[in-house]
Amino acid sequence: MIRKPAFAPLGALLALALALPGAAHACACGCGVFDVAISSLFPSGAHTTLFAQAGYIDQTRNWSGTASAPAADNDDLHIRSSFYTAGVQTMFDRRWGLTVALPYTQRHLAMRDEDSGELLRIDHGGIGDVRVLVTYTGFSPDLSSGLDFGVKLPTGDWTHAGLERDTQIGTGTTDLLLGGFHRFGFGADARWSGFARADLDLPSGSRRDYRPGAELNGVLGAYPQGWQLAPGVALTPVLEALLSARRHDRGAEADADNTGFTRVLAAAGLDLRVRRMHVYADVEAPLYQNVRGNQLIAPWQLRFTASVDL
Repeated sequence: MIRKPAFAPLGALLALALALPGAAHACACGCGVFDVAISSLFPSGAHTTLFAQAGYIDQTRNWSGTASAPAADNDDLHIRSSFYTAGVQTMFDRRWGLTVALPYTQRHLAMRDEDSGELLRIDHGGIGDVRVLVTYTGFSPDLSSGLDFGVKLPTGDWTHAGLERDTQIGTGTTDLLLGGFHRFGFGADARWSGFARADLDLPSGSRRDYRPGAELNGVLGAYPQGWQLAPGVALTPVLEALLSARRHDRGAEADADNTGFTRVLAAAGLDLRVRRMHVYADVEAPLYQNVRGNQLIAPWQLRFTASVDL
């Protein structure tokens, strides 16, 4: 039975597959990292939690394989995305729960027209693909392990004029979501806590000649007891290692030669607990990236999450 930490910091959210778009204008987004569940959202008993997330990623570097590549090799020049998600998690009892997450994305793209070479700029915002997950945590009395299963619904816009399918806000497909997590204590007197999670996103079919690649994501995180700043107020540093892999897209509307990737990222963050509320922020940087073809990458990205237990 793991030692229950002084508070459950936000450390690793759903780590549900990081999305990597890619087509004739290919980009290594890794956008799904902003759906990654933080540890304060790991179930801890029958209650309801409201949460909101924000993420920012600015893709400016052309990458091929494991190294930088000439910008002339990619018609995409710049992709800047902001991600916002509102959600609710309800644990009906100590075994079963339900999570619903509604995302919104704002995206700016600068690219060269393939035929004329003209510089094009597109700004687009809209609702993304809603995720619905059922959670089971009945494996042990301390709820330290659990499984998730559910669907990603095709609610996001995937038909915006001028955008390739890989840079659309939605995929247009219904995906099967599977995942699992485990929390544990370690170190002298179990003064450190850790968590591990793996998630799989499996598209169930294609939509208008496009099928996004299956995505597998994992996270391993650790945090100490933290600092008690005042009664009911605590601050904890959190370290994470994230692994993400995605297969290339398929179909007549996809570019199989410029989609798919493997990434390893490191994240350093801070979790602030004020009684029933958690606020978490981190910065993430790639340690290793291997992309298929030519794709835009970001040298760093930001994530912010706030949650409150009702």
